[in-house]
Amino acid sequence: MGTVSQLHERVRQPAHRIQSEEEALDIARSLAAGFAQQASDRDINRVLPYDEIEMLSQSGLLGISVPSEHGGIDISNSVLTEVVAVLAEADPSIAQIAQAHFHVLEAVRVGGSEEQKASHFERAIIGDRFSGVFEQIDVKGPEQDDLRLTQVGLGYRLNGRSFHSTSILFSDWIAIFVRDERDGVVVSVLPRNADGIQIIDDWDGFGQRTSGNGTTILHNVYLNAGAVLAHSEKFRERNVIDAVNQLTHAGINLGIARSAMAAAIDFIRSHDNPGADGDAKRTVSDPVIVARIGEIAVRIEAATAVVERAGSKIDAAQINLTEAHVIDAALSVAAAQTMTAEIAMETANTLFDLAGTSAARIGLNLDRHWRNARIHTLYDPARRKYTMVGDYHLNGIKPPMR
Repeated sequence: MGTVSQLHERVRQPAHRIQSEEEALDIARSLAAGFAQQASDRDINRVLPYDEIEMLSQSGLLGISVPSEHGGIDISNSVLTEVVAVLAEADPSIAQIAQAHFHVLEAVRVGGSEEQKASHFERAIIGDRFSGVFEQIDVKGPEQDDLRLTQVGLGYRLNGRSFHSTSILFSDWIAIFVRDERDGVVVSVLPRNADGIQIIDDWDGFGQRTSGNGTTILHNVYLNAGAVLAHSEKFRERNVIDAVNQLTHAGINLGIARSAMAAAIDFIRSHDNPGADGDAKRTVSDPVIVARIGEIAVRIEAATAVVERAGSKIDAAQINLTEAHVIDAALSVAAAQTMTAEIAMETANTLFDLAGTSAARIGLNLDRHWRNARIHTLYDPARRKYTMVGDYHLNGIKPPMR
């Protein structure tokens, strides 16, 4: 049974103001070093990282994607994704919280009025956390979302339920994405404690266990004109909101791969292989193991390069929003997603291939790398990306303009 989550109230001091991409990366690495220390224990016991998330808020990292005209550093998408990857190497559940936050901020950048941008971006800069309720229209069965939007005068009433709302337990503000009667997308941003919003802590996935996912229930929630993003019609036009979301998603895959690689190296260095004659043999000298570690390291490096290239394509599309730039970014992001998903799973599997049965002890909790990789790569799986890219090159079918 899930439990109803209450807002984790704290008096929050304004966050640190980050001044450059280099400072953002330095802060991310410093935070990650601390987050990694108890990540395994949090996973085993499903201890939600409230203290760590407050540290993330105070660090200033949640404001780094804010445009410079609103007080941010307008970080490049490559560096934004590397920040997410650094956090994910320490704890991919915490990185998922940041990823959901940056997704919402990109939607605000595209669809908000100047007044809405100023308000929401300022909240992000001082350390408030945003998460989203995204209606999943392609999910069927008992976990199919059921969100209903009804126009009432100049506003709306919203009712229904959304399963697996990403990182919703840690949010200060919730962006609700729902289709209207004309199949357009209406996006509203509400405080987490608004009347009629109920959040249930019921995530029971075997991976990403402390990412704060949950079910959101909406009881006749009123959306006034100020809560609805003024330019929601732009979500039906070409944009790179989904590209930013998918690239930072790839950053989490990349961080999981790096973490599994580091765990494999640490385990192999500290354990010898017993030979048939009873003599221990140095595992680090085994040519098969050495070559396999090298192969994985090369593939992680290649995936990192693809992520960086995709980030630059998104940058170009944000500056010059043409159809050609958006398609170019979508194809490059698809490559980043598939490569990082595959290397995350491959590295997690290789950890056990090389370390053997002694690495499978429950107390070591090394299986968390595989569990995190497996459940995180279920979203928008690689086979869909290969089909999308193949359709474009073979049949001229353009990627969805989302």
